[in-house]
Amino acid sequence: MSDEWNAREERDLRDERPKPLTTRLTYEPFKPLSCSITVELGARSHPGRRAVNEDHYLLIRMARQQETIATSLPDGEIPARFEESGFGMVVADGIGAGGAGEVASRLAISTLEHLVLHFARWNVRIDPRTAEDVIDRADRFYRSIDERVSETARQRPPLTGMGTTLTAAYIADDALFLAHVGHSRAYLFRHDRLTQLTRDQTLAQRILETGRPVPSEAAAHDLRHILTDAIGGHAGVPNIQIEQYRLQDGDTVMVCTNGLSDIVDEQSSAAIVREKRSVDEKCQALMNLALERGAFDNVTVALAQYNVVK
Repeated sequence: MSDEWNAREERDLRDERPKPLTTRLTYEPFKPLSCSITVELGARSHPGRRAVNEDHYLLIRMARQQETIATSLPDGEIPARFEESGFGMVVADGIGAGGAGEVASRLAISTLEHLVLHFARWNVRIDPRTAEDVIDRADRFYRSIDERVSETARQRPPLTGMGTTLTAAYIADDALFLAHVGHSRAYLFRHDRLTQLTRDQTLAQRILETGRPVPSEAAAHDLRHILTDAIGGHAGVPNIQIEQYRLQDGDTVMVCTNGLSDIVDEQSSAAIVREKRSVDEKCQALMNLALERGAFDNVTVALAQYNVVK
């Protein structure tokens, strides 16, 4: 009787134990827009007919990633690799005699890159809070760059008065952020049309906006090339333009110095950007067109082709 009772009790206890799962749990793939976009970047630069190229540019991809090194979980339970990215383009056009302009544009971009490495939060998923953070940091970075360029010029007399334009584009998620000082430009190509997004900070633009007559001392100059704002230089604290735009699948962002925009009209640029070829080839074609049209100034252009992977 005792043996029979013990056997029954053992069987009952065994029946009450948790049963192993016979089917695997399934999870929806986590694929935010930040890991569903592709951005093809390209750039070209040429001194034109000048002896020194005072333009500089930088293209970067910033990524957050996770890679599974080892796990006891079944295959497919978690992703082997996850990555999401943001993309940046920066163009600078230096100002200053005796090569000082080249130093200014190089120093500005280098300083920006080191500020990003030290203090950026790698925001690649954009919501209102992160957008505010990106804009705030862009403003602080630009002010720090202006201080660095100005202080370097004060410490080194051969560089006195050096300055630079600085136009930066940051693409993350479906957001485009632009930070801009000077007369380099950013454009958006969408639906077969090229639209200027930045506003030139030149005496010509200020006169156009205010309707004031041209000052007599400036009348003999090309007012498109007299900057009212610059990083460093003699213009004082710059007015930093920072804007946010929403991108669409198939958009192209173009950032260039005035060496291109002064001599290649928007219709001609759009005709090249819409062509079905790589962004590197398009950049080369844009630069070649500027040179064919007799570009005297340095010519720099960068393109970012934005696509969403379905």
